[in-house]
Formats: sequence, C-alpha cells, structure tokens
Amino acid sequence: MTVEAVGDTESTLHECHGCGLQQFVPPLAPRTRARCARCGTGLRSRRRNTIEHALALAFAALVLLVVTATTTLMRVEASGIVHLADLIAGPEELVRRGMLSLAVAVIFTSLVAPLAKLLGTVYVLLLLQTPHPPRHIRRVFLLVRRLTPWSMAEVLLLGAFVAYVKLQALVTITAGPALIALLALAFTMFWLDSALDVHDVWEEMARKGVGDFVPEPRPGALACHGCGMVSLPRETARPHCPRCGSAMHWRKPNSMARTWALVIGAAILYIPANYFPVLTVIQLGSGQPSTILGGVIELIDARQWPLAALVFVASLAIPLLKLIGLATMLICIQFGVSGWLRERTLLFSVIEFIGRWSMIDIFMESLLGALVQFGNLVTIDPGIGAVAFCAVVFLTMFAAESFDPRLMWDVLRPAPA
Repeated sequence: MTVEAVGDTESTLHECHGCGLQQFVPPLAPRTRARCARCGTGLRSRRRNTIEHALALAFAALVLLVVTATTTLMRVEASGIVHLADLIAGPEELVRRGMLSLAVAVIFTSLVAPLAKLLGTVYVLLLLQTPHPPRHIRRVFLLVRRLTPWSMAEVLLLGAFVAYVKLQALVTITAGPALIALLALAFTMFWLDSALDVHDVWEEMARKGVGDFVPEPRPGALACHGCGMVSLPRETARPHCPRCGSAMHWRKPNSMARTWALVIGAAILYIPANYFPVLTVIQLGSGQPSTILGGVIELIDARQWPLAALVFVASLAIPLLKLIGLATMLICIQFGVSGWLRERTLLFSVIEFIGRWSMIDIFMESLLGALVQFGNLVTIDPGIGAVAFCAVVFLTMFAAESFDPRLMWDVLRPAPA
C-alpha cells in the first residue's frame, strides 16, 4: 500500500473495490493517497478542507448550470434566417421527430442528472455544518454518488464543440453565453469531483451521529457497496450497512448474469447503431444519410483530422473496447483464468471511466438537429441509428456498473458461500 505523510485521520479498514483485499489504511496527511498493496487501485485520497471547499464549488457550479440552461447556447444564420438554440432545444426537436427516448436520454444526462447531483451535494454539505444533521442525508448522498457517472457536462461541452466546428462549413455560427458558461461549468464540476473527499463526508456524518452504532471492524467483515465502509452488520437475513443503510453483500448479487445480459444486448444493438444513419444533411434539396463511420470519413475529407480522431475514438473505438473488454473479463472469470489480474483490473478501471464519453456523438446530433432547420436551403435530421447508439452507450455503462472486478481475484481465494 502506497502512502506518504501522516495526518490527523484515524486508521481505518478498507476493502479494495478492485481486488477485494481488506487492509488497514494508516492516517494520511492532506494531499496524500493510499493505494492497494495487491492491485494498485486507489483506496483513499486525503484532501484539505474538503467539505467547505466542495460546498463553495457546488454552489458555483449550480449558478453556472442555471446560466447554461437559461441562455442561448449557439446562434446560426443562413440567408438572413436566424435560429437560436439553448440547452433544451435539441431534446425538443427530437420529441418533434418522434425520438422521445433519445430526447429523455439527452435531457437527463445534460440537465437533470447534473442539477440533481449539485442540489444534493449542496443540501448534504450544508446540513453537515449543523450540529445534528438529519439521518436522511445519507440517502441523499448515496443518490449523489450514483448520479455522478450520468452527469455529463464535460461530454456535452465536447459535443457542442464538435457541432460548432461541423456547422462552420454550412452556416454562420456564433457562440452564445451558455457555451461560455458550459465551459466554466465543466471545469468547475471536474474541480468539484477532484476536491470532494467522499470518505471525509461519510466520516463527518458518523461523527455527528448520522447512522447506527458501528462495531469495531476486523478483516473478513463485509464491505458496503454504497459507502465503502467495512463493518460487521447485524445478524439478519438481509444485512444493511450501519452507516449508509445500503444492503450488504459479499459480492454484487448476480453480477455475472446481469453483466452478460447487458453486454449481449449492447453487442446486438451495436450493429444497427453503425448500420443505420445517425443523421441526414440535406443541402439545396439534395443529400444523403450518414452513419457514424460516414461522419468520420466526411471529417477526414474536410481535413479536420483532430475532430475525426475524436469522433472515431468516442463513437466507434470506445464502445467496441468496452464490449470486448467486458466479455474478455467475464470469460476469464468463468474459466478461472488467474493471469494478468492487475492488468485486467486496470482495464476495468479504464472501461468504467471512458464509457460516458461516447455520448459526444449523441449531444452533437441533438444540437445539429435543433440548429440547422432552414427548409430546402440546408437541414440536418437525426437518424434512427442515433437511438440504437445511445442504447449501446447506456447498456455498456450499466454493464460496467453491474460487473464486480473482485470476482476476477476470487480465483486466488474463492468467496464464501
């Protein structure tokens, strides 16, 4: 376990969420980190004034999100006709074209999830400043943590950038104040995620009496999937974490079956996602549908190499990498393969992190459909392939969430029945 200086926290027992090894983390000084001695996964990062710092950042991000949602994102003009687009213009256009499911996915990841995450963070951190916070804040904080992967401000920013570059060849386009606010929002939310010490929040709740009495942990106890706490739950048919109230299990229930089902479903949808068009550009009465690969080729023909590489990686390479990587890990578990365990754990960490970035293409197509509606002059229509592709992104994210990487290490020491 890699640690540096010693600070004022107490030594605590942690279970590595990468390999399942339980180990004591000694007191850490601010700006130090502890890593698993077996697989190298991060166990704890200690930061200074994390709650006050995170509260200020969450307030700032909330203000920026309101500005982003209520002002103009982009302004386009063609032959004297002007169109303005805000954050919900794309989903509104998708609803008009009968793509309700895609509109819901876009509005959830671009507005609902970030808003709920920020409101929940502000609510929990504000109440932690009081002497006796209510018990329900632990449930609110669990929801905040679960919404974090689905809050995609930075992905939306890249999608808007790709749309901006693509439109420069078709219409006159101007960035609105919401685009500047979105840039600041993406930076602030990244800063918030880096500054917030989740363990510090849970420990502050425990210090102020939020939760039940926690027995002294010892190796072999259960680790909570919600807050990460290692404890000895009460002897009941369905044990719950005394700190956050989540159901406790030795490993994620039915992890293999659920992950296989999601991976197979995503693999099936990956075919229509790349076969059917994701958008159609009609210019001066003529045009043809374009698939994801066709869009990459168009960017290459326009000599926009960096943009072509970004779309290729996010829309083609990443979903394929996730499907192959998850299937490989599942097969290795089923056949009891014990080699390359550290490398497979690292691969899972990469898969878990990169999955959301495939939404770049969906956000871009949503904005293009809202902005470019100039009749016979030039029109961009989203295609059915975008619906299938969005389903692939969501299913692979759910698959990564369902997969339990500790099962790969159980080949060295099988989990108890």
